[in-house]
Amino acid sequence: FQLYTHSSIDQHLAIQISAQINPGNSGGPVMQNGKVVGVAFQGYSGDVAQGVAYMIPTPVITRFLKDVTDGRYDKYVDLGITYSKLQNPAQRRFLGLQDDDRGVLVNTVIAASTSAKALRSGDVLLAIDDHPIASDSFVELEGERVEMPEVVERKFKGDIVKLDILRDKQPLTANVELGPVWPFSIQGHNYDVRPRYVVYGGLLFQPLSLDLIQAYQPQDLRLRHYFDFYVMEQIYLKHPEVIVLTNILPDAINTYLQPFRAQIVNEVNGEKIRTLDDLAKAFAAPADRFVVRMIGEGPPLVLDRQEVEAARERIKKRYNVVTEQNLNAAPPAKPPIDESQI
Repeated sequence: FQLYTHSSIDQHLAIQISAQINPGNSGGPVMQNGKVVGVAFQGYSGDVAQGVAYMIPTPVITRFLKDVTDGRYDKYVDLGITYSKLQNPAQRRFLGLQDDDRGVLVNTVIAASTSAKALRSGDVLLAIDDHPIASDSFVELEGERVEMPEVVERKFKGDIVKLDILRDKQPLTANVELGPVWPFSIQGHNYDVRPRYVVYGGLLFQPLSLDLIQAYQPQDLRLRHYFDFYVMEQIYLKHPEVIVLTNILPDAINTYLQPFRAQIVNEVNGEKIRTLDDLAKAFAAPADRFVVRMIGEGPPLVLDRQEVEAARERIKKRYNVVTEQNLNAAPPAKPPIDESQI
């Protein structure tokens, strides 16, 4: 498995090749004996390693082509677990395992995954779809030894995977209907979508994402923690979206508010903010003022509705704000093609 840098979160099969890949080569065919055997897609820069590049192999390409046959890309499914190898003899005896070099230990089960109904921390996975799982987490698939997640990688949304489990030293079997694990998306790049945001009183609020982190390079330790541990600490259970004050369009009504930048919105007028939609609704509610409390200690941010309304057009004109909010990430509709210009 190799990290796919395009998304910065996905890890799939990749094959190292000796051919040099330069900027602009990604997406091109990799040929062997006159046949296409993969797609060139990434490599190390010269200051890291010379001539080390990777191609996307045919199983990944085949899966993608099958996924999009209905005109929609459903993305990869995931078990939504972390696990450890079980190669230490004393550890294996403690868990009640036989001396057969099989099994991996489940460490974490993501609550938002479909596996949460069937697995729990401390389970030992012995086999997946009747493929025995070795203690180093590899299985034999189509005559090759591959990492256990590859069995899931080749499945699609709604497919079933069979798991042989040892729980409290007792064997059992579970069937898991696979699906994507949505909390992972915060830590990957998004393409072909419109940025989601709310501008109110010259304050720009956005949901936390990898793209936001890379664009603003925030140094706030709490914000970095929420991003880094969003999945593992299951922060998404309380904050399906982490709403951040990312920027301030300077105006007389928002002076001296710079210390609130990069802070996470907790509530507005006593209402918990769990998503960007919650924030938009809170600012649309009738109130003389809006008291915005951030996560952590410190005074609240206060906005006077009359002052905000009076400054609205001024701020929009000064900073060329076409629309004050976008809650929909769907890409804008493509203009119709003028066939006369083709």
